[in-house]
Amino acid sequence: MFPIRDHNPSLSTPVVTYALIAINILVFLTYLPMLGDEARLTAFFERWALIPARLSAGEGTLTLITSMFLHGGLLHIAGNMLFLWIFGDNLEDAFGHVKFLAFYLACGVVAALAQVVPDPGSRVPMVGASGAIAGVMGGYLLLFPRARVDVMVILVVILRMIALPAWVMLGLWFALQAVNSYSSFGLTDGGVAHLAHVGGFVAGVLLTLPYWLRSGGAAFWTRTHGAPPHAPTFVSTERLTPIPRVPRRRR
Repeated sequence: MFPIRDHNPSLSTPVVTYALIAINILVFLTYLPMLGDEARLTAFFERWALIPARLSAGEGTLTLITSMFLHGGLLHIAGNMLFLWIFGDNLEDAFGHVKFLAFYLACGVVAALAQVVPDPGSRVPMVGASGAIAGVMGGYLLLFPRARVDVMVILVVILRMIALPAWVMLGLWFALQAVNSYSSFGLTDGGVAHLAHVGGFVAGVLLTLPYWLRSGGAAFWTRTHGAPPHAPTFVSTERLTPIPRVPRRRR
């Protein structure tokens, strides 16, 4: 399953979400030519990526932030920016621009530390916005559990688009990250920092909790029906490439 879009446009222009996407893309383009040069890319990541052993030695504190804006490849950044685009705008609507930016960065820092703690001596560079975006997803889940998210389901070669409540899609995503982080004892597994995803998601829920409580807690869900408090956009969930029906002619 892969989320494509939600049905909930933001009321205001999500300038921080757009700015974060733009900055991530611009930063990626600056070192894109290095992706074919392992030596240059390694030296670049040694300086700007988060390396647990370096952080544990009291160095490279700034990389807690800079590593959020680095990605390991085109698919990595494309997936992360898609998730941020889908879930960031409604959370920015709720928090306001400045608070949303602070929330995003805080989730990213907590996510990075969650990956560092179980293996503080690791020399493997950590890059990516996924920890911060996991925090956005956690906040979205708490505020808008019944918002509809269009998910592309791929079964071998069958493509279908289905609309799922956010709690189903995000709940399954979090469960997958939790299982993978447990099976790998929190260490980077197959190039994916699962525990950073778990840490970011939990941080997002906890940092959103005060807003949810101030808004009435469960009464907020009742008032908004568990979705952003404005009319959703209808999106068809038919097959991505529907085959038109051709009626049979009667003779």
